[in-house]
Amino acid sequence: MSKNNSSSSRIPKRRYKEELERLQVELVEMQQWVARSGARVLVIFEGRDAAGKGGVIKRIMEHLNPRHARTVALTKPSKRERGQWYYQRYFERLPTKGEIVLFDRSWYNRAGVERVMGYCSDAQYQTFLRQTPTIEHLLMEDGIILLKYWFSVSDEEQQARFERRLNDPVRRWKLSPTDLESITRWEDYSRAKDAMFAATDTRESPWWTVESDDKRSARLNTISHLLSSIPYRHLEWEDVSIPDRPAADDYERPPVEQFSSVPDVAAELAHNK
Repeated sequence: MSKNNSSSSRIPKRRYKEELERLQVELVEMQQWVARSGARVLVIFEGRDAAGKGGVIKRIMEHLNPRHARTVALTKPSKRERGQWYYQRYFERLPTKGEIVLFDRSWYNRAGVERVMGYCSDAQYQTFLRQTPTIEHLLMEDGIILLKYWFSVSDEEQQARFERRLNDPVRRWKLSPTDLESITRWEDYSRAKDAMFAATDTRESPWWTVESDDKRSARLNTISHLLSSIPYRHLEWEDVSIPDRPAADDYERPPVEQFSSVPDVAAELAHNK
């Protein structure tokens, strides 16, 4: 079903950038607390294809220290992984102390694409729905901060985004046969999502829905909620002073011609304005 989204209510680009920058500064502050406190943060991003998950993850990660934050986006399981306990390959990538991990899709593949496309049996699916609330309870009981976001996009906006990807050479890779088949299986995915929510949207580990037809709003709303859900506090940065550069001694740099250099194609472009 389509959603009404008036372009007149869209956040102006300048205001969006200002607020995004403010939130990204807060994300850096939050990560500083996570790293020092030893907290473990796991954030799951789910939703239909082209719902905007990747754009939000990109803005969250943009200025974070990659030593303490990473994104997990797994490909389809290998033959070996298909023989493992279903959750195993995901659990191998859970956060350690002082780390933030963002799952760009997660074990919930079993409740979505695997269910709709017939990649798992009905018994495997039912087992997943039954086990997942218990699994997530155990993760949280062990101290992991777990957040789950569902990005909700309308059929019309999804179609428009697919068409833009088709004509954009840098985003063409985002289109796969499975993505395109999701258009004809819209109601199947809707039913699968409803069943997933019914089984796994618990008081302890709720699903947080993000209306994502407007990408700017979705990014700001998600980051703001993420920050409000982490019990971090402001920490003072360690004092750092930049030393004065010592006077040059008798060192002489070897001639540049001795080394291989990257061709300066930028200079050629500058001359051919």
